[in-house]
Amino acid sequence: MAVVLCTAPLSAADRGERWHHAVSRTFIPLEVHLLEKDPSPGRIVTNELGPLRVSHVQAGPQVVTRSRRLIARDGKEFLILTLQQRGSSIKEQDGREALMGPGDFSLSDSSRLFRRRVQDRFSFASFHFPREDLRVRDDDLRAMTATAFSGREGGAALVATYFARLAREAAGFDAVAGRQFAATALDPLALLINERSGRFTSQAPEAAAATLVRVQDHIPRNLSDPGLSPPGIAAAHFMSVRYLHKLFQLEGVSVGEWIRTQRLERCRKDLLRPPALGHGVATVARRWGFVSPSHFSRAFRAAYGVTPREWQRSGLSGRSPA
Repeated sequence: MAVVLCTAPLSAADRGERWHHAVSRTFIPLEVHLLEKDPSPGRIVTNELGPLRVSHVQAGPQVVTRSRRLIARDGKEFLILTLQQRGSSIKEQDGREALMGPGDFSLSDSSRLFRRRVQDRFSFASFHFPREDLRVRDDDLRAMTATAFSGREGGAALVATYFARLAREAAGFDAVAGRQFAATALDPLALLINERSGRFTSQAPEAAAATLVRVQDHIPRNLSDPGLSPPGIAAAHFMSVRYLHKLFQLEGVSVGEWIRTQRLERCRKDLLRPPALGHGVATVARRWGFVSPSHFSRAFRAAYGVTPREWQRSGLSGRSPA
């Protein structure tokens, strides 16, 4: 259920105090300094997806600071991903300063000082979650705070697309689906940080393994599509094609080899099932995504040492093929 806060009904004099309280309650304890003499109305709409808190924020110019005093008082470790939607802002943390424009996103770590300055009216989507849920090394994360990730290119674009869609749909998820979608969102983010840090999944084995399992579940459910390919699989899981290939290196095979093996195994089983015995080999091959019968026969013989017809005849005769 969405929690909505709006300061529009309040007088300008009362908006500042109410907004300060709302920001700290929604995210973490923060110091808020409004830059307008008569503060513009602000609005926050929040949904909970398991441990992930998704918020849409609209307000006027302000400076938000996480100070040493608040860090010492709060003591909790959260990460905040901010996806800029309108206006621009300047993010500062760990000695860096990043200018954020529409479509960009950045990370803030609540355990260290940070500041966000916005000069004009703005809107953004914010994602607040426990630091421990993002399985990346501390030094890699520290190197990525106050960094503007462009939502228009590469792996960052895939991350931005997923989080933007998650924000739009958050209110419609039930508790179970919301928790699962939220958990899935952190995997491509961890992959992006590891990739930008020059690392691969050996630094985040659990996140990589979980992502690989999801991909390997997706492929069998789509084997009948002759167009199943690495670009489509990568897009469906919000990752780059390059990263998809790296994931399959963990299995010691290429993506294409894994798809072909899955297709051949299903064809092998279907050729021995009674419903398949009355159908031609080409029909079974097409059922599992093989377009060319000759290519299917060559691949089958290379994998099993017999042709598809010989294998099917062995099922009719009840004996193993030679």
